[in-house]
Amino acid sequence: MVIRRVLAPRIDFAALRRELGLPEEFPTAAQQEADAAADRPPRPAIDHTDVPFVTVDPVGSRDLDQAMHLSRSPGGGYRVRYAIADVAAHVRPGGALDEETWRRGQTIYLPDGNVPLHPETLSEGAASLLPDVDRAAVVWTIDLDADAGTVAVTLERALVRSRAKLDYVGAQADADAGRLPEPIALLPEIGARLVARGLRRGAINLPLPEQDVEADGDGWRLVLRGPAPLEEYNAQISLLTGMAAADIMLAGRIGLVRTMPAPKPEAVQRLRAAAAPLGVQWPDDAGPGEVIAGLDPAQPRAAAFIDQAAELMRGAAYTAFDGAPPEQPEHGGVAAAYAHVTAPLRRLADRYATEACLALHDGRPVPDWVRDALPRLPEVMASTDRTASAATRGAVELTEAVLLADRVGETFDAAVLDVDAPPNGRSRPRPPGGTVAVDAPPVRARCLGDLPLGERVRVRLVTADPAARTVLFERA
Repeated sequence: MVIRRVLAPRIDFAALRRELGLPEEFPTAAQQEADAAADRPPRPAIDHTDVPFVTVDPVGSRDLDQAMHLSRSPGGGYRVRYAIADVAAHVRPGGALDEETWRRGQTIYLPDGNVPLHPETLSEGAASLLPDVDRAAVVWTIDLDADAGTVAVTLERALVRSRAKLDYVGAQADADAGRLPEPIALLPEIGARLVARGLRRGAINLPLPEQDVEADGDGWRLVLRGPAPLEEYNAQISLLTGMAAADIMLAGRIGLVRTMPAPKPEAVQRLRAAAAPLGVQWPDDAGPGEVIAGLDPAQPRAAAFIDQAAELMRGAAYTAFDGAPPEQPEHGGVAAAYAHVTAPLRRLADRYATEACLALHDGRPVPDWVRDALPRLPEVMASTDRTASAATRGAVELTEAVLLADRVGETFDAAVLDVDAPPNGRSRPRPPGGTVAVDAPPVRARCLGDLPLGERVRVRLVTADPAARTVLFERA
């Protein structure tokens, strides 16, 4: 994992919040409902507090949706226990808090503080799977064979108690040293097997480093963070659970799945054509996911290839159904049917999909409040996904512009990630250019000029405008 930081001066993100219309606080009635629910936490009849669950999340997180415990099964194979915060047990359908969560859709993350889906008394308190306290959860128990293939799935409401709050940085260090705590000691082994299964069925993962903005004293730092192996393995447990959930709902003919078309053949052909000029080996019998998995995204040519591969991942959506399953129920990136059920503190859709799964698993009718909500969820989630993306992108762009505002005219080392397609005669002509990733500070921005894809170049800063959140380079 590579992390690069550059300190930026104090930045006011208030204008971005206003631009996106983000709420500042919860309505009084919604807050009162949350406080009342926190004062009377549910206690499910089934008790799994003897299972030593642990959570693994980013440093500083307190809205803890998931806790896990991994073990070997007698005779080979594995047992995955995945406890998910039981948010539905705290939110009354049709109440003021329920109504407000529909307005928000999901938690929006900004550098100067989150805009949570639920009040902090729940999201970072009574409903969060914090360590050393009893919490209501929906526990998924997924039995796997020795190759990590699913052989049995059960789920139930239960009382759980997390033993530790781990973070990715510390857990990765423990994994590298061979000292992961017992509840997740098998995570690298199971995770690697799940990754391999995904690649064999055609799954695609784009391991590009992410830009984050973090507080640093009186200023902010721009961070380029590469994915850690343990973070990917942790995500595989969530994917495993989401695939189990989708199978339950599709078999029951009601639910909400996360869909995306499979990569179009012409897009795969374009990516294959880009491989050789970028020095990427693509065996005839390998799929795009397998090729990408073998690359080092820290290398400019590999990073450019992975950036080009993003074209394969288009059209993600939520698809609700009640009766006949959707004609296309799968997610092209997962290469399987998949649903969101593992982050109900942060995503509205997960609460409803989880309740559908519980009812179907138990052989009960899906509650009316869930059935009635399903058709409305795709539009709400699509809208709030756009808001979340705009918030993340806007915060990074503002930080980049502030960071570079007094450096116009300077030159920087950069890698070319993308180059504009040639004009097709129908679009308005514009100067040639593309996208570059500057080494330091870790900025990704548009650059003008004739750019060699996947090569390193020197670029000159032309514009850095914090008011417009715009950064522009030209090839030097």
